[in-house]
Amino acid sequence: MTHKKPLDPNQKLDIEAILEGLEHYHPQRKGWTWREVPPEGVDMGPFHYRNMSKPLKNSIGLPASKYFDHIDPQPSCVVTTEIASGRFEDDIRRMRMAAWHGADHIMVIRTTGQSHIDGLLEGTPEGVGGVPITRKQIRASRKACDMIEEEVGRPINFHSYVSGVAGPEVAVLFAEEGINGAHQDPQYNVLYRNVNMYRSFVDAAEAKKVMAGAGIFQIDGAHNANATAKAGWLVMPELMVQHGINCAFSTAVGMDKDLIGLSTVPPDAPPAPKLWYDLPYAVALRDFFSEYKMRAQQNTRYIEADIEEAVRTHTVDTLISMLTSADIQSTITPDEGRNVPWHYNNVRGVQTVKQTWAALDGIKELLSLNHDGPLGEMVRDLKERAVAFLEEVIETGGYFAAVEQGFFVDSGKYPDRNGDGIARDGKGGVGAGTIVERESDYYAPVCSHYGHNHLPAGVERACDPIGGCTLCQPEKIVYIDELDPEDSCNARLAETLPYRKGGKVKPEAEWAGDGTILTQFFVPLPEDVAAVYGLEMAKKLGLLDPEVVNLQVMHPAEGCFVEVKGKIGFDIELSSLKVPEKEVILPEEELREAVKKAGVRVVAATVGEDEHSVGLREILDIKHGGIEKYGVKYHYLGTSVPIGKLVDAAIETGAHAILISTIISHNDVHRAQMRKLAELCQEKGIREKIILIAGGTQVNREMAQETGLDATFGRGTKGIHVVNAIVKILKARGVV
Repeated sequence: MTHKKPLDPNQKLDIEAILEGLEHYHPQRKGWTWREVPPEGVDMGPFHYRNMSKPLKNSIGLPASKYFDHIDPQPSCVVTTEIASGRFEDDIRRMRMAAWHGADHIMVIRTTGQSHIDGLLEGTPEGVGGVPITRKQIRASRKACDMIEEEVGRPINFHSYVSGVAGPEVAVLFAEEGINGAHQDPQYNVLYRNVNMYRSFVDAAEAKKVMAGAGIFQIDGAHNANATAKAGWLVMPELMVQHGINCAFSTAVGMDKDLIGLSTVPPDAPPAPKLWYDLPYAVALRDFFSEYKMRAQQNTRYIEADIEEAVRTHTVDTLISMLTSADIQSTITPDEGRNVPWHYNNVRGVQTVKQTWAALDGIKELLSLNHDGPLGEMVRDLKERAVAFLEEVIETGGYFAAVEQGFFVDSGKYPDRNGDGIARDGKGGVGAGTIVERESDYYAPVCSHYGHNHLPAGVERACDPIGGCTLCQPEKIVYIDELDPEDSCNARLAETLPYRKGGKVKPEAEWAGDGTILTQFFVPLPEDVAAVYGLEMAKKLGLLDPEVVNLQVMHPAEGCFVEVKGKIGFDIELSSLKVPEKEVILPEEELREAVKKAGVRVVAATVGEDEHSVGLREILDIKHGGIEKYGVKYHYLGTSVPIGKLVDAAIETGAHAILISTIISHNDVHRAQMRKLAELCQEKGIREKIILIAGGTQVNREMAQETGLDATFGRGTKGIHVVNAIVKILKARGVV
């Protein structure tokens, strides 16, 4: 069943409408989808791109795109965003935002502890550290993705996790519900969740078989080693061994190599000399695993609470990805350090990839890696150490024996070991002793089943005797709605209704109506005192539950930059907001033509006793996109210019307009100057012939009518806004 009404870009997602008829919904498509990358490149605006994919139907470009015909080039690689609010009904709103900025791999982080739950969850309880993966959560999210991908004009890959003691059951759920990508690596269970190693690999065989049948793209979990080890930059040989084990096991189970991806994570971050470690590692991986796809991800081990630090490191990571042809570029933000998954940080991560990829488009045609120098030597060294590591694993008795002896996640540079690896007992762990050997006549009437399955005589497809399994006949799937009336999406939606569909407005960071804000400031205090001050200041501002989420020392004695999050205890009625009518900007060519036709001239100055000049010069000069850019001729009289002198200059030069800047506002002197300009022009008999415009930091649009001017502008004004006003007034007066 598909939805009927397409999304309106000017309307919010209707969560309740998405939930309607969910029991009858089935995904429109299954399997992973790569981006369409024209081999001849992509032409957009005035540019030709060499490594870009087909552009989106609807999207939001980078901030500077307005200077380049609003083009929005999309990287050739798939771009990931990771979401973990704990409430799926808010996750899907974030999916839509991320998709508009270019994300086509939506990865939903699973809630803390779900790896140890031995069955499927039902309903939609609120999660901690992620969202609980349930049928309803997946079905609603996949349905939303179906709608979003039609809106942006590109398939969206929805992704989650197949791990833990319910791995096979989760894999079947994913295959039924149209999950497109998933993490699956039994070593993750063994090393990081202490699930029994034998149980983990038996379960993985079934899970991988099911995933292969549904075309689900698999990403492994080897990267967790360098995010866990004391010295991540020393475990690179082990990482390659872990990748190799999962790849070999996956292909042995029957998974196509095109469905297998390596989660490649750089082992370090600045201030380490990142390129000398990460680039050789990336090249070595490509040499060893050229038949498989690469998913590049920033190392979460080194991410602090500073978003700018994450962006800078992410930029370097994306450079390495471009040089080594990553197939998927993941975007990571420091949300874990801030303890809140911020909506807009997902978008900022996607923007980082887009901005870097566009800037460095075609880099491999301009630059090449020098394999004859230190790079080649380091690559060879890594590969030799990885081979030696694997040989020792085999000599020891195989993977299980090596794990028992603590070979893995040891911080020593192989062949050295520091004895701090993760050791697991082959007979212990979660799910120990639960493997049961199949009888010789074992028969399961389901598809994509791994191992011995004794089909009755004459049966070609295992599920034929029962008229099809749930993978073949989705109408057989038993859909269970909410089990807990209080811990459910319906209860949460009722609470947030005033902020989603009512007239109340609050800022949000995690979910609708949460009222969470972030405030940034510098305080001239040392580190320990600055943190305490930050909390007290937030309380004085009226913030609830304040918490310092980022603190950077600018100087031990001079002070610190502090970021504090908190919640506001009030909301605002939307109806009380007086929103000014949006100013329509005429096309630039139309503006230039009108200016040329009228021969527009203006006189400009900062008036009164005001010495500020920078703002007005940016409005005037061509360098800053000022009115000169559109052909306007101007006479600039300087600062602290009397109103009378300005009016006389306008008369002498035959100016079409007078532009005044007035920054100082004590005793309402800015209003007085504006009124004086209108009154003097009236006295001189030129008011109907000349356009009067004022601007300044304390000026707003409403002041024009109040002071008798034609237009007034405040913060954020650009030259085009002023030219637009001039041309419109000239048109209204019949001059052009």
